[in-house]
Amino acid sequence: MSTRFTIRKLGAQGDGIAETESGDLFIPFTLPGETVTAARERDRATLMAVLETSPLRIDPACRHFTECGGCALQHLEAEAYRQWKRDKVVHALRGIDCQIGELVACAPHTRRRVVLAGRRAETGMLLGFNRHLSPEIIPISECPISLPEIVAALDRLKALAELVCATTKSFRMAVTVTGSGLDIAVYESGKLGENQRRVASNFVMAQGFARLSIDDEIVIEPKKPVVMFGGVAVAVPPGAFLQATAAAEQTMADIVGEHVKRAKKVADLFAGCGSFALRLAAKSEVHAVEGDAAALSALDRGARFATGLKRVTGERRDLFRRPLTFKELNAFDGLVFDPPRAGAEDQSKQIARSDVPFVAAVSCNPVTLARDLRILIDGGYTLKSVTPIDQFLWSSHVEAVALLEKPKRRR
Repeated sequence: MSTRFTIRKLGAQGDGIAETESGDLFIPFTLPGETVTAARERDRATLMAVLETSPLRIDPACRHFTECGGCALQHLEAEAYRQWKRDKVVHALRGIDCQIGELVACAPHTRRRVVLAGRRAETGMLLGFNRHLSPEIIPISECPISLPEIVAALDRLKALAELVCATTKSFRMAVTVTGSGLDIAVYESGKLGENQRRVASNFVMAQGFARLSIDDEIVIEPKKPVVMFGGVAVAVPPGAFLQATAAAEQTMADIVGEHVKRAKKVADLFAGCGSFALRLAAKSEVHAVEGDAAALSALDRGARFATGLKRVTGERRDLFRRPLTFKELNAFDGLVFDPPRAGAEDQSKQIARSDVPFVAAVSCNPVTLARDLRILIDGGYTLKSVTPIDQFLWSSHVEAVALLEKPKRRR
C-alpha cells in the first residue's frame, strides 16, 4: 500500500527525506520539493511514483539507474549535485573555522576500478552491481561512471566469472584499468580445481588481460599491472588500494605537493603503493609508512627503479596500533596522511604534539576528518584550507584535502 509524501531535503546518503509523525522517512531517488507516493517499511520507503516533480530533476545517464545500487543521484541537476556534495563537507566541519573551496568535479567515464558482484543462477552467470540495499545482483550492460575499457570488457568479464566460479554464493570481482591492461582480482569464488585454473588461465591469455588473482593469490600474470604515480611506474599487487580516478589522485597530489614544497623531509603515513610518496620524492626526501607489506614492497620497487627521485625509505607499521610518536615526527618538516574511512584519531594526537610545520590531511570521510582536524587545531595547528574532491560520481562519497600549518618551535 502506497502513501503520499512531500520530500523536505536530501539525506547524507542521497535519499530524499520526508517528515512524518513517527520521524524522518527515507525515500531513495527523490528530490526536495517533490510530492511522491511510496510504499513504507519502518523508516524507509520504496518510490512508487513522482506526482509533483522538482525543477532540478533530470534524466539519468544510465538505463540501470534506480535498479543498480551503485549510483544515488543521477537524477539531480549537475550544479545542485555538486553543491550538495560540497555541503556534506561544510556540514561535517561546522564549528571549525576554515576556508572550504569549491568542489573539484568528477567527469563521467573516469572510474578506473570497480567491484562487480557475481553469482551463478539457474539462468546463467550474473555479473553486475547489487540492487540498492539488497543482495540481489543487477546485471549491467553499461556504466557511465567507469572507464570505457571496463565497459567494453563486460561480456568477457562475465565469461571469466563463469570459469572461476566454484561456489553457489555471491562473490566479488574487482577490475582495475592499468597501463598493462585489466587487472582482475576475484574474492570468495570458491577453490579452483586444476582444470578450472588451466581453462581460466588460457582465457586470460587469449583476452589480453594483465592478471587474474583469486583471494590475492596470482593465478596467472601475463603482464605485470603497472600504474603511474607521476612519472614513476609501480607494479601494483593484487587487490591494491588505488584512488578511484586518476584525475582526482593527481589533483590531491598537486594540492599536497604545493603545500609541502618547502619541506626537505616528508613523512607519508598510510602511504599505500606510493601515490603521494613517489610524487613528493621528486623534490623531498620521503619516509613512507604503511601497514600492508605488499603495497610497501611495490612502493619500494617503484622508487628503486625510478630516476630523478630524492631518497625514499619505507617502514611497515600498523599506524592504528602503533602510531608514529611526536618525537619521531619531529624529524620531518612536512607530513601527509591518508587513512581509511575510520580516520586516524590516535595518529592525529601524536601529530598535534609534534613540531611538523606543514601537514596535509587527506580523507574519504568528512566526519572522521572533522574529528582529526579538531585534534590538530587543539594542538596548535592552523587550518588553512579544505578542498572537497569528487571521485565517486553520483554517489554520497566525497574526498577532501585539508592543509594545516604550525610555527616550528626552536629547540
